[in-house]
Amino acid sequence: MGKSVIIIGGGIIGLCSAYYLRKEGHHVTVVDQSAMVDGASYVNAGYLSPSHIIPLTAPGVMKKGLKWMFNPKSPLYIKPSLNPDFLKWVLAFNRSCNSKHVEKSIPAIKRITLLSQELYDAIKADEFFSFHLEKKGMLMLCQTEKILEEEIKTAKIAQSEGLDAYEISQAELRKLEPHTNINTLGAVLYECDSHSTPQEFMNEMKSWLRNHDVSILQNEKVIDLAVNNQTIKSVVTEKQELKADEFVLAAGSWSHILSKKLDINLLLQAGKGYRINTFEKTNITRPAILTEAKVAVTPMNGFTRFAGTMEIAGINNKINPVRVDAIAEAVNKYYPDIRFNDEEKREAASGLRPVSADGLPYIGKSSKCNNLTIATGHAMMGWSMGPATGKLVSEIISEKTRSMNLELFNPDRKF
Repeated sequence: MGKSVIIIGGGIIGLCSAYYLRKEGHHVTVVDQSAMVDGASYVNAGYLSPSHIIPLTAPGVMKKGLKWMFNPKSPLYIKPSLNPDFLKWVLAFNRSCNSKHVEKSIPAIKRITLLSQELYDAIKADEFFSFHLEKKGMLMLCQTEKILEEEIKTAKIAQSEGLDAYEISQAELRKLEPHTNINTLGAVLYECDSHSTPQEFMNEMKSWLRNHDVSILQNEKVIDLAVNNQTIKSVVTEKQELKADEFVLAAGSWSHILSKKLDINLLLQAGKGYRINTFEKTNITRPAILTEAKVAVTPMNGFTRFAGTMEIAGINNKINPVRVDAIAEAVNKYYPDIRFNDEEKREAASGLRPVSADGLPYIGKSSKCNNLTIATGHAMMGWSMGPATGKLVSEIISEKTRSMNLELFNPDRKF
């Protein structure tokens, strides 16, 4: 007999958790404060990227962040604040920016992203989904010698982990993208990566869940938790009280607000990212990262998406036109033939990605609550890690053998 499970959060992590829990025979309810049509799970670059094996907290990132703080068009912006949660996060993030942390994180990141990639394929085949999914690799486009050297070095690390990654010549790049004018000094190709069109997957998954008796409550915010003896008895929404045996906290950038009610201090900050879509023909056929600008380029189903920036400035959905312009200008530097019109820039959207203090997600149970499984903090890797996280959540609640070691993702870990 399955358990009753309430999932707080209807993004990629919440929906994948619901999918695998339902497959195990549990009775699942998903509760989300939004209409579940926008946000990070819908505006992301759609990458399934084992290539991204280096965590966000790489050596030198904080130093760059401090330098970039004074440039409103920089790839990373951290807005100063005296908020105690922010200060704790900054200190822990800074402590995590070291090579030892990177070294121990790489195998775990590789494992969860490769598992997710396999699971996207399996979901598509098993459920006869039609969402766009292609494996054309990922290009890292570089315009400076220094950055190209760094990318080649990272590719060698990826090679040592068994991933298909190598430098390619200008002639090889032209063969890969024969109809696109690209201004670049050099490039690295990760053949191990795939890409997708996010809203297609999200819409098909929501339909599947509803057709398999999963209750999805939209526009319903969880405002409180009823707890007794380190056990959640129910969640209180703006509309009702919901009881269950098990609970999943997959509320993205909002997760730490609810975790505090259980005295679980998840070090988490919202990292805003932006995207611009163009439906004009670009001739781009392969995903690429514009490395110096930290902008992602994805040929999606019927349009091309350009996404970028990491803005740590609290929970807000304001669109900063300066950041949008920065993406547009970067794209034109690498793809001289591509220019965005005013309407495309006006239609730019943003999403908030939950950034942990060490660049790794929180997946698992805390010692402070018996029946809560936490699944958040994936930063820019939520799409890459979504199905694997959902499967792991299901394995925890179903008390099955885990698909991978979760020690580095422990929500109670120290920084």
